[in-house]
Parts: sequence; structure tokens; C-alpha cells
Amino acid sequence: MYMDGATRTQVYLTKEQRRRLDQRRKREGKTLAAVIRDAIDAYLVRPDLKTIKAILDATYGVNPDFSVPPRSEWAERERRIWARRDG
Repeated sequence: MYMDGATRTQVYLTKEQRRRLDQRRKREGKTLAAVIRDAIDAYLVRPDLKTIKAILDATYGVNPDFSVPPRSEWAERERRIWARRDG
């Protein structure tokens, strides 16, 4: 089945890449081409490092009242969580 406007492209995959793609396409009930197109789409919408840095720069200090509890409090919180799970 050909898609309108699609361009045929040949790529070389390692045996492991192909094995994992085959597992995924079977699990998702898709063709190999559809799984590869999905992967490419996900890769292309992922922000680049400049975008990530811009987001971090724009949001740095948004909550100046935020504070990280001391390490000793982490241990106490963890103890309380485990006590609730065990009780």
C-alpha cells in the first residue's frame, strides 16, 4: 500500500534494530513502514538543545519560594511512606 506523496527511502538497520522494530509492529498491529514513520515523527518533534535551554531560561526562578528539604528529612519521609505501606 502506497501513501499519497510518500517517498520511498532505503535504510540499513542492525539486526537488533530490525528485531525490535518487528516486535513492536507485531505488538501494535502495524506495518514496519508505519512504525518507522511514527518513530521519525516522534524524533522530529522532539525539542533540540537550544529549545530546551530557552525553556529552562524562561522558567528559571518561577517559584522562588520553592525549597528542597534537607537530606535528613528525606529519610524521615521515606520511613513514613514505608510504614504506611507495611501497615
